[in-house]
Amino acid sequence: MQSGTSAQSNQNEKGNLEVQHVFIVGSKGIPGNYGGYETFVDKLTEYHQNEPKLKYHVACKAKENSRFSYHNADCFKINVPDIGPAQAIYYDVAALKNCVAYIKKNHIPHPIVYILACRIGPFAAHFQRAIHKLGGKLYINPDGHEWMRAKWSAPVRRYWKTSERLMTKHCDLLICDSKNIEKYIHDEYGKYHPQTTYISYGAETRKSELADNDPKLLDWYQEKGLSPRSYYLVVGRFVPENNYETMIREFMKSNSKRDFALITNVSQKFLEELKDRTHFDRDPRIKFVGTVYDKELLMKIRENAYAYLHGHEVGGTNPSLLEALGSTDLNLLLDVGFNREVAEDSALYWNKKKGNLAALIDYADNLDEAEKNRLGRLSTRRIEDVYSWNSIAEQYKTAFTEKG
Repeated sequence: MQSGTSAQSNQNEKGNLEVQHVFIVGSKGIPGNYGGYETFVDKLTEYHQNEPKLKYHVACKAKENSRFSYHNADCFKINVPDIGPAQAIYYDVAALKNCVAYIKKNHIPHPIVYILACRIGPFAAHFQRAIHKLGGKLYINPDGHEWMRAKWSAPVRRYWKTSERLMTKHCDLLICDSKNIEKYIHDEYGKYHPQTTYISYGAETRKSELADNDPKLLDWYQEKGLSPRSYYLVVGRFVPENNYETMIREFMKSNSKRDFALITNVSQKFLEELKDRTHFDRDPRIKFVGTVYDKELLMKIRENAYAYLHGHEVGGTNPSLLEALGSTDLNLLLDVGFNREVAEDSALYWNKKKGNLAALIDYADNLDEAEKNRLGRLSTRRIEDVYSWNSIAEQYKTAFTEKG
């Protein structure tokens, strides 16, 4: 595969079709991983798999070193030892070393190395120099404010902030998935004169391939004690900054007869803390229903939700929010800049004051169908107009192939 890639590149250049090689580092890998970056890389390679001007090389976190092809992308596995929180830093550094060696060995001209998230700031200057020596460029997606996440201790937060600063300083282009993040980069690090561009994540507005009577769907509903239109839904990582405690407390205060279904990868420690603080286990409406990795099933569950609750307040444009706006008619969002930027007037908004979300849930419970349908049309149109994967893929094609 390695020598073939180089030969293909030379042959294409002789045929006046110059191939841009893009090395993506920082996602857990494709296929089959569930998360924002993983969904992004999966969709980007899917939409570009027949694009003759682009060749992707994607790092995948694994227990062994090997290469395979997926969506016509060259995927390379990086063996990551079990070393706790430092795994992410080790993984990025090892993947970058692999990229540099591969570029050198295969004589790849003008490569782009695209790092997702700002985890390896202390190594950024070194890798930028190495990539520049090979005639390449280093691009970075700064993600959201990792240093603000509640799960990190104070020293770790200081590291993330320093890492973000160093990676902003030592890169050729920052691709921000949120206009709020792009503004923050310039406000915070203007002295480095960072080069930035804004390209969001994407979502789909098509309907799920599953029929209403599909056994897979009906079995899931039966197992979880749910039925179509009878539940509010949340899908997201089980971390404090996604405001699970506020959403659960407020739902318990509401008069809704519907259920609150939480699709998330539960951390037992955080779950016990929530139970102690909210006593949600005494409210039969609160249902932790595990994870759903089947994309069509998850899409159908979103479509059938009465409403979607979104409490994310750290980070840029959130994939689960885009997917909800594309699938669910009624969306109740935490009122922060990131969420307003995405949904605009196609959603209802709540804040963390006591009783605010409970009152909104009661209001939503009694919303007439015409108003729900109106909001559904607005949110669908918002995704189609601004956040379709087709549009996002085209913007990335331009960012990767236009020589600046």
